[in-house]
Order: sequence, then C-alpha cells, then structure tokens
Amino acid sequence: MSRLSFPLRNRRWRTAVAGTCALALLGGALAVATSAAAATGCRVAYTVPSQWPGGFTANVNVTNLGDPINGWQLRWTFPSGQRVDHAWNATISPTSGTVTATNVDYNPTIATNGSVSFGFNGAWSGTNAIPTSFALNGTTCTGGTTTTSTTTTTTTTSRPPTMTTTTTSRPPTNTSTPPPTNRVAAVAAMQPGWNLGNTFDSTGADETSWGNPVVTQALLDNLRAQGFRSIRIPVTWGHRSGGAPSYTINATFLNRVREVVDWALARDFYVMINIHHDSWQWINQMPSQHDTVLQRYNALWTQIAAAFRNHSPRLVFESVNEPQFTGSSGEAQEFQLLHELNASFRNIVRASGGNNATRLLVLPTLHTNADQPRVDALVTSMNQINDPNTVATFHFYGFWPFSVNIAGFTRFNSEVQADLTGQFDRMANAFTARGIPVILGEYGLLGFDRHIGTIEQGEKLKFFEQLGFYARQRQITTQLWDNGQHFGRTSFAWSDLELANQIKSSWTVRSGTASDDFVFSARASAITARTLALNLNGTSFVALRQGTTNLAQGSDYTVSGGNLTLTAAALTRLSGSRAYGVNATIHAHFSQGVPWRINIVTYDAPTVANANGTTGAYNIPTQFRGDQLATMEAVYTDGGGNAGPQNWTSFKEFDFTFAPNYASNTITLKPEFFAEVNDNRPVRLTFHFWSGTRVTYTITKSGGNVTGTA
Repeated sequence: MSRLSFPLRNRRWRTAVAGTCALALLGGALAVATSAAAATGCRVAYTVPSQWPGGFTANVNVTNLGDPINGWQLRWTFPSGQRVDHAWNATISPTSGTVTATNVDYNPTIATNGSVSFGFNGAWSGTNAIPTSFALNGTTCTGGTTTTSTTTTTTTTSRPPTMTTTTTSRPPTNTSTPPPTNRVAAVAAMQPGWNLGNTFDSTGADETSWGNPVVTQALLDNLRAQGFRSIRIPVTWGHRSGGAPSYTINATFLNRVREVVDWALARDFYVMINIHHDSWQWINQMPSQHDTVLQRYNALWTQIAAAFRNHSPRLVFESVNEPQFTGSSGEAQEFQLLHELNASFRNIVRASGGNNATRLLVLPTLHTNADQPRVDALVTSMNQINDPNTVATFHFYGFWPFSVNIAGFTRFNSEVQADLTGQFDRMANAFTARGIPVILGEYGLLGFDRHIGTIEQGEKLKFFEQLGFYARQRQITTQLWDNGQHFGRTSFAWSDLELANQIKSSWTVRSGTASDDFVFSARASAITARTLALNLNGTSFVALRQGTTNLAQGSDYTVSGGNLTLTAAALTRLSGSRAYGVNATIHAHFSQGVPWRINIVTYDAPTVANANGTTGAYNIPTQFRGDQLATMEAVYTDGGGNAGPQNWTSFKEFDFTFAPNYASNTITLKPEFFAEVNDNRPVRLTFHFWSGTRVTYTITKSGGNVTGTA
C-alpha cells in the first residue's frame, strides 16, 4: 500500500456475544440485509508544458476522489486529431481518436485523494486543443464524487443449538514489526526520481543560501506533473546542530525538513533523505577522530530516525552522501570505516521502531563510485549487515574528460559509452542480479556545475539517451541531480526543454540520433550534398520534416545503409540567403522516441585579431562567422610541452580555462589558465570549431600582462 501496509488490522475489531440468549430462532430462518456504499469521483489535470511545430509533450495528473482503486484506465477523446507517439508511466491505446491510458505494473493503485501521473509525446496539425472530458474506470471526472449503495440479503436457516458458546474478541496486539518491504518493487516504483539540490544541503543559514528559492507545494505539484515518482532531499545537518555530546538538531530546521517531506509524501512521492555535505565537512575526519565522528554521526541519525519513525514506508533513508575519508592508511581502512558507518546507521534506525523497523535503507559505495573494488567492498559490507530491506546506491556523472570537456573528448564516442555501460554493469551484476535493487542517486554531467552548454548539445543528448536506456536495461532507478539549473523552482519550466524531453522519453523508449545535430556549409563555397550517420538505436527511420512539412525522399534526401544524405538542392533551399548561423531546422523522425534536430548552418572560417590585456581579463577578438567553438589546445612554441592547467593534455578544460562569448565576439582566457602558464614563453593556441575549422593564435604572458597575435 502507499501508506501503512496494515492500517485496518491494528484499528478495527468486532465483539461477538453469546448465542442462545441473543437469538432463539429454533428451526427458523434469519434474513440479514447488508448495505455497502461505494464512492467514485476523479479530477484530471491535462497540461502541455512544451510544444513545437508538429509535436508536443503532454502531462496528465489523475486524482482519485473516491474509494481506493487497484487498476485504472483513463479514457478521453482528442478534439483536434492529435496522435500519441509514445507514453511513460502508462500505456495508451489506440494512439488517436478516443484513447485509453492504462496503468503499468508499478502504479496500479490510487488511494483516496491520491494521484497518479503519466505523460506522452504526441503529434498535432492545425490546432492542439486540450481534451475537456475524461473518464476514470468508467466514471466521468467532474471534480466531485458520487456515492452508490447496494443491498445484499442473505437468508440463513438456524438449527436448534445444542450448547451455549460465548466468544469475546479483543483488539489484536501488534507485537511484531511491520511486514518486510518488497524492496525490488519499491525501488522500481521510485523511477524516475529528481534531486532537490542546493537547498537543504546548503552550508549556509537556510534553504535559500545557495541561491534557490524556498520550496513550495506548487513546485512539488509541478514535479509530479513532469512524471517524477521520487524526490531525493539532500540535507546537511552539521551546522544546524549543537555541540557534543547530544549534537541536538535545530528544531526549526528539522520541522522545516519534515514539512517538505510531508508535502512530498502527500503527493505520493517516494522521498529519500540523507546526511549530505557532512561527508566532506567532518565525517571525512574519521581516520584521525574516530570516536568523535562516530558519536556525532550516531547522534544525528538517532534524532532523524526518531523524528520520522512513524512516517510512511515511502520515506527512505540514505546513510551518507559520497562518503570519503582524509588521512587514512588506504582504501582497505576506508572500506572498513564506511562499513562501520553503514552498520551503525542500520542498527540505530531499526532499533527506533515504528516503520523504521523495515524502512528501506540506502547504502553507498565509497565515494558513491562504481569502480570494481568499491562495488566489491559494499557487497561484503551488505553481506555482513544482512538486512533484507537495504538498497545499494552510486552516482554517475559520465566519463570525466567528456563530462567536463577536456582532453579532446568533445564527442559521445565509444570510450565514453563503454565507461557508462561498464559502471552500470558492475552495479547490476553485483546487486540487482542478487535481488538487491540499485538507485542511481545522482546523475548528470560535471560541466553542468558551470554551464549546461559546456558539452555540445547533440553530444549531450546522446549521453542522456543512452543513460536512460541502459538504466532501464539494468533495472536501475535514476534520480536526476538538479541544483536549480534544470527545472525552474518558480517558473516550473525547463531551462533546456530539448534536453528535458530527451530525458523523459528515455524513461520508457529509445530514440534515434545521428552523428551530428548540424550540417555546416561554407558560404565561400558552393553547397554540396552532406551525409550524417544515423544511430537508429533499435528504431526505424520514418521521415525528415521541416516543421509539419515532410521533405521529399529522393529529391531532398536519401537513406541508405544507416546514412542520411541531404541533397545539394535541399540544402540550397534550406539555406536561403545564406546568412551566417542557423538558416533552417529540420527533424529526423523515428518509429519511437523524440525527433532528432538538425540545424542547417552557414559559416565561414572564424577570424581572430591581435589584442593586449591582463591575466585577470583577457579577451581575444573573434569573428565566429556562424561557427561554434568545440575546444582549445595550448602548447609552448619552444617545444617545451603543454601549457596551462592539467598539462598532461594539450586540450584545455572548456569553461574553466577558456570560454567563447558569441554575443560579444570574444574568446576569453580565464585567470585559471594563466595561473599555470610560464612567463615569457610564447604559447600557441589552436581553436577547434565544430565545422572542422582550426584557427591558431599566440599569446605571451609577462607578469600580469598578456600579448596576443593572430
């Protein structure tokens, strides 16, 4: 059940009284009439958070106002001929006209006043009017309830009693712990999840100290409408608690966390709370301050467990975020220290009683990392703890050079893909295969910490498409890390809608992609046919469209052997007057998933100009002329090796050491770059652009001054 799994057994009892003195119907018949009342009613919120030419995303939230439902179907008619391409959290059939959305295996129940959400990507033409009438299991959703009564009459023939029996029932005594949780089913029901990042985990005074607004119920409603089923709420407790030995948590802060947890549970979210940045603030000192750290850790979990002991089993505890240790003798000691924390956490929570007796407990690997030794250590630890309601967790931010755009890893290539599948395989083989579910508690790209454009858009989309697919393959529940850069906390809109649609689609199906999301044609040259390799990912190619207009196969494009070729005639038409930049956008449509956007771009080779400046603010004047910067190399011209930070590679880190500014027509070299450049040694920079063009530039640093020549 979505709440307590045994509510009636502990509350309800009947008393039976003696037979002969209560009834003396010798040889007669007893007619008993019983009545049952059934309440039905529902409310539906159908929203279209995003729409583009020919396509749209819809979210549907269904609230059951009547008796609990086990198994649901929602029926409606599209008023404007819309078509469903694919859905998540429900199956929809047929795909047009009057359609029926049916629950999937993990969301069949809707409690009274409970809600269920699902969504889909669809197609439209002309108008995209919102349906106005819905029926849940045959009941029209009006926002109110209807009560129907049925009466059943039962006739029983009594026989003369031969003895008098008195039976007295007593309220059952709950002497056992709550029944074990089906941890595999529960974790599956948490998919997909979202992180309330940079809020209660902030190390400032309150939840807004890292730039995010106060959490509202409206935010949770909108997250639910996006299809999320679980919320991870990271919490940093150390600076919100008193001193030794009690380390008493600030009551106002604890109550605020509890309030938001309660809001989320009331919306049928699964909720995960943890001890978060404490991991690097003071828990990491455990090698040198073992007893002090353990006492403080135990005191915090004792208070947290007591505060939430009677909360719904949908509340999940995570022992510690990204555990790490400073000054240890090596990983062997660190594995033992983490085991000690996890085991102590488990014992404290279980001993606190209530629903904590069987609450799901999430245990991380060291650094929440999926390298094999760290996975093996958690397997050993969980075997020793031997608790049937534990779950394993790890984090994944991609292959590091790709994730921050360094060392020339600008593309989602085979090495980046192998890193993803390898980490997921190691967790699944160690845990999922043994019946222990796995939660990917955070995922994203590390470059997002600075700018979500650090990785080129198409390569970014391919990463998230593969991640969503492979997580489903390996039965791993995913929770998107969002510190405010993805879903607006007050606007309730995605900062990158294309990325959001790709992520949401990956929860249920694969999408086709291509080798690039652009076609560059130099304005200085004649336009020629261009070919992109298609990554079908198990789909089939359907059409190439500009808006709602199909391009003509044969004259505009051909598809052969997994290659899509755009003809010179089509590119000439799409390029129009050939102004620098994106001249047109087309989409490759596949049998399922989101369409793949292809920008038709006109460019000429970028140019750079001489400039003088300082190490604190050095800008290279650049005419990008329709092109986009992919990466930058830096080497000393005297043959003395690579220049700048991380000199194991000539390719520097995007956004950390350099960044393009297309609005101001400059490329900025940042102070972090010059901090590790030698004085009076010229450095040759090579700028790599997505068109394939390379442009060189030479800079010389002398103290705080910089001279640059093209």
